Amino acid sequence: MTALILSLVAGGVVGLTLGALGGGGSLLAVPALIYLLGFTPAAATTAGLLIVTVTSVTALYTHARAGNVRWRVGALFAAAGLLPAAAAGAAAARLPQPVLTTAFAVVAALAAVQMLRPARATAARGGAAVRPSGAAAAGAGLGALTGLLGVGGGFLAVPALVTVVRFEMRAAIGTSLLVISANSLASLATRGATADGLDWAVIAPFTAAAVLGAWDGKRLAAKVAGPLLQRAFAAVLLAVAAFMLIDALV
Repeated sequence: MTALILSLVAGGVVGLTLGALGGGGSLLAVPALIYLLGFTPAAATTAGLLIVTVTSVTALYTHARAGNVRWRVGALFAAAGLLPAAAAGAAAARLPQPVLTTAFAVVAALAAVQMLRPARATAARGGAAVRPSGAAAAGAGLGALTGLLGVGGGFLAVPALVTVVRFEMRAAIGTSLLVISANSLASLATRGATADGLDWAVIAPFTAAAVLGAWDGKRLAAKVAGPLLQRAFAAVLLAVAAFMLIDALV
């Protein structure tokens, strides 16, 4: 019963984050699976991908109905990350668990710092010319990150779509969900053996709560200022990253 309650609560928070910010849900899902629900880092990254894939597709549907998804550009951006996601997903199973935990914590901390940066710094770069090579490099990097750490990459996809492709924020959030879904599916394709040993009694309610939370997250984003949501999420990420680093190093 305790595991079920924790799964529902954690799933709701993950979905709320993903729906409101267009990313970042998996940065909370993986630590929750490890420290609250007893998953190993390798199993948690695979389970995190499953949860994020289902939740992202659901959130993508709601944003597509609102006209926030730029399908052509999003597909091109995602395509660059498919092979890196698959390759990194295969490599992740061979890495020691402390390495995965440390790498995840570092990425979470960097994402938090990025979210805390003043909005004007991002806007200043947004005026630069769009370079296809830059978009492809960003897409490939996101794909590799998705495959290795079990994160959708939305926390990096959104600023990349704003600065590299010059999307406005709502289009960046909606389109990032397309990128997350594609990268997560590509990585999952290489993790079939790992997925066989997962605890579905935990993952199923976690995913269901995340899907419901994603719908609420989209409504929350329309009512609460984006910068306030980002700062709150960044503070949580920094705390999670610090805890994971201490746990990995001690």
